[in-house]
Amino acid sequence: MPIIRAHTGIITQINVFTVPEGGQDALIAYLGEAARVASEVPGWLSASLHKSLDGTRVANYAQCEDREAMGRVFQRLNAAGMIDGNKAYGEANPGLYDVVFMLER
Repeated sequence: MPIIRAHTGIITQINVFTVPEGGQDALIAYLGEAARVASEVPGWLSASLHKSLDGTRVANYAQCEDREAMGRVFQRLNAAGMIDGNKAYGEANPGLYDVVFMLER
């Protein structure tokens, strides 16, 4: 389950992919498999996939306990060829984030 709380040390990768028309489901299937591979890495916490209602984007929201764990996940996915492999499905725009503010009802 994603953890969205400020100042926890948890690192979140948010990667928004732009996909060709009709490409969301194939990318989601691929990223789901990548999440299963990543989930075996110590320190991995969660992955959530979101598809835009207009059919042009997929957002991957993935979390690890800390930056070192995120580095291990990247190493594992690179070794499996999964980071380069996602380029076949769309254009990635990744970034690493730290939650600094959160408000709930």
